[in-house]
Amino acid sequence: MNSTTEEILRIVSDWKGSFCGAYSIREDGKSVERMSTEHVHITPKTDKPGLDIVVDDGTKGESLAIPACVTHGDVDDLVYNDFYIGSDCDVTIIAGCGVHTDNGEMARHNGIHRFFIKDRSRVKYLEKHIGLGKGSGEKSIDPVTDVTLGENSVMEMDTSQIGGVTRTKRVTRGTVGKGSSFIIHERLLTEKDQRAETEFEVSMDGDDSSVDLVSRSVAKDDSFQSYHSVIKGNAKCTGHSECDAIITGNGKVFASPELDALNLDAALIHEAAIGKIAGEQILKLQSFGLTEEEAEERIIKGFLK
Repeated sequence: MNSTTEEILRIVSDWKGSFCGAYSIREDGKSVERMSTEHVHITPKTDKPGLDIVVDDGTKGESLAIPACVTHGDVDDLVYNDFYIGSDCDVTIIAGCGVHTDNGEMARHNGIHRFFIKDRSRVKYLEKHIGLGKGSGEKSIDPVTDVTLGENSVMEMDTSQIGGVTRTKRVTRGTVGKGSSFIIHERLLTEKDQRAETEFEVSMDGDDSSVDLVSRSVAKDDSFQSYHSVIKGNAKCTGHSECDAIITGNGKVFASPELDALNLDAALIHEAAIGKIAGEQILKLQSFGLTEEEAEERIIKGFLK
């Protein structure tokens, strides 16, 4: 691994020189380190770039890390990772990604992740994205996450883009079975002339299924964000969607939530708020000795926490 890969790993996956549990490290389109454990099996695909990850029935308390690193321009990385989670599992998956360029060439990563989660399992999925480097080349990350939940299972997805990404299109889809829950928390920051598109589509197909979708974003300077969510209630279910955004400078945010109640017992709700930071918040922090810029950054940091 090169030094840029190590820097990205520290930021997106809390890497401290090694991982505890199964892992696969991807650098500039290739796997550079990989290790399975007794109950978590990582196998390279034979027909396209990517991995098949199989978690045995009954696996609990284990973690899996699959960070991807693009360390220079002129790299357009595409990877397909499929996760097969057995029944009665409780596991954590870390899937951070960083792109870096110091010249005018583009650095891009596109990770397509599919999850097939069996009954009575719980998966916590942590995904952190960042763009690094002083080059003028585009830094692009385009994740696709597709989740299929069996019965009485939980998928908890915590995803964040923490700065530096020039262009991103983030697509998340889910199918939720009987008694299962899909929990999604997204945090997104854009600045300068960066652009970000977010698309969510979740179908609740089983009775007593649920989804809780919360997106928080900040659009600074001349950046632009678009947000589109679709929640489909095809059975007796509950669905909650919330998108809150702060705009500063000339930032722009378009939000388009959609709720489709296709069953008499589908209970769906959406909340949304877009606006600038309240002046009284700035003044209160200035009274403690902060400058206006410092006060604004403190508020934004707390909002995206």
